[in-house]
Amino acid sequence: MTTGVAILGSTGSIGRSTLEVLSRQREHFHLVALTAHSNSELLEKQVAEWHPKFAGLVNSGRGDVGTLGIRRGAGTGCLVEAATHPDVRIVVNGIVGAAGLEATLAALRAGKRVALANKETLVMAGELVLQAAQQGGGEIVPVDSEHSAVLQCIAGRGPGTLARLILTASGGPFRTWPVERAAAATVAEALQHPTWKMGKKITVDSATLVNKALEVIEAHFLFGLGYQQVDVVVHPQSIVHAFTEFVDGSVLAQLGFPNMELPILYALTHPQRVPDAGTRRFDPVAAGALTFEPVDPERFPAYGLGRTAAAAGGTAPAVFNAANEVAVELFLDERIPFGRVAEVIDRTLAEHRPSRADSLAGVLEADGWARRFAGEVACS
Repeated sequence: MTTGVAILGSTGSIGRSTLEVLSRQREHFHLVALTAHSNSELLEKQVAEWHPKFAGLVNSGRGDVGTLGIRRGAGTGCLVEAATHPDVRIVVNGIVGAAGLEATLAALRAGKRVALANKETLVMAGELVLQAAQQGGGEIVPVDSEHSAVLQCIAGRGPGTLARLILTASGGPFRTWPVERAAAATVAEALQHPTWKMGKKITVDSATLVNKALEVIEAHFLFGLGYQQVDVVVHPQSIVHAFTEFVDGSVLAQLGFPNMELPILYALTHPQRVPDAGTRRFDPVAAGALTFEPVDPERFPAYGLGRTAAAAGGTAPAVFNAANEVAVELFLDERIPFGRVAEVIDRTLAEHRPSRADSLAGVLEADGWARRFAGEVACS
């Protein structure tokens, strides 16, 4: 019997990669539900190929039963409907940004496995997410290559054996640029990631290293480590995805060529492994020399702001995430220069007074305030 899968964000980078994986694993999985934000044309092509029981388009006013008996959903509610469908066992959350939070909570409360690529979920409301998993019997399995690497290294090991994590960052396209030149970078330049092919928002986050700050917070909740136990190094080749240090001082690392399909497959099958003909096999010679550098705080100020927000706790990480989302959107719309992304985040965090993040209403209130304030700051 195959396992039912829902994909939230099926037209995005993670969603398309998940479908590639599922196409090779039909003996293990079947597709139950798909959702997309606004790319109706690609969604319809996916529906025609996969014939899911449910398909939702967030940016649409239509929700009914369509052709071939496929139920159609619309608006943000379609995310929760897909995530809690009774035939779904695994929810792949590939939505970008805060929009993925409520569906994650609903899926965990319904006892689903959430294969989580939406790191903002844990950043905004990590405590609430863990509570939802405990209450509903759901589980969180990371899809991010770095957290997947950690999970693979610690699988089967007893509690209390993990001492430290070292996550790796490529450094993005501006790693060697003069700081002043990077501050004036164009959108096209920011989207030229040297090793990964990703969506626009996460690619900009990789250029600012905001994505690593988000991943540090995510690792804190996923693996129960203090922030002082999670480090980051710049690794331009993107071959080593994470180092895991154990209490006896030994270190394990997970390596592989940059490709999200392996972390997605492992999130679907964890703790088991299945053969997969589509995975590029590792070749040390082809990988070449591997180098590592410290994170330059002058070049990546937004990374430091994220760690400061993490240390402050409460609603500060949600505010950090919201301010970044606003700033990145404005940059992609060419309304602010690249160099102002960190400035917008900094000014928003400076104005915020963190409160407890122990309710969804409180988290969403902080998120909404941060978005309004960041927009005002950016336009001033």
